[in-house]
Amino acid sequence: MNATPPIASTSAPSRPATVRPRRVIDAPTRVFHWLFALCFLGAYLTADGERWRLLHVTLGYTLAGLFAFRVAWGLAGPRHARLALLLRKLSGGPAWLKSAARGGSLAAINWRQGQNLLMALAVAALLALVVPVTLSGYATYNDWGGEWLEDLHEAAGETFLWVVLAHLSLIAGLSVLRRKNQALPMLTGHVEGSGPDLVRNNHSAMAIVVLLAVLAFWSWEWQQSPNGLVPLQNGGAMTLQSDHDDD
Repeated sequence: MNATPPIASTSAPSRPATVRPRRVIDAPTRVFHWLFALCFLGAYLTADGERWRLLHVTLGYTLAGLFAFRVAWGLAGPRHARLALLLRKLSGGPAWLKSAARGGSLAAINWRQGQNLLMALAVAALLALVVPVTLSGYATYNDWGGEWLEDLHEAAGETFLWVVLAHLSLIAGLSVLRRKNQALPMLTGHVEGSGPDLVRNNHSAMAIVVLLAVLAFWSWEWQQSPNGLVPLQNGGAMTLQSDHDDD
């Protein structure tokens, strides 16, 4: 008599639970970050040449406005966006340096805290440099103070560039060390991993307001300029020729 074959299980094989990404950066902070980076890049590239001066000045004003928003958001915004968190990281610097100095061995040093400290220091430096860059630029544009202000504006801009490059190098280095793209959360707002969201509310409406305010300001500045922020070559030549004829 043949044995009864075993009945095949009809239940589907268990699948590993999908880990939902955690939100760690809100939308206004991300919009600020990318607009801030775009404005500095554009302002740096248009620093030389009279033809690009109005565009350079407009981007500088935008940097100042974005800085004002970030300070307000850091003071009155949600807890995760507070500047107090940045200051708290920086305040741990002296203690970390002391512990690293008496650590005895490289393995005993908390290198991850040191990496986070360097990142916080770069961010704080970028925010702080907006003040001398924009104020000296405004004074130079209005012909206040003479050549020393122009030199100050140029020096502040170059310092800003070097801090940006250090910031980017740090992000690239941490991405290699931690085997994870450290710039991606600033784009998506999320990181992979288990745990609760650090940011419960994305504040998308505020991000849209910031973006629309910047676009409206750019549009207004364009309308106020007789030849636009980026005048055509012929228009610029005609303007220069007109000035020459008046002389």
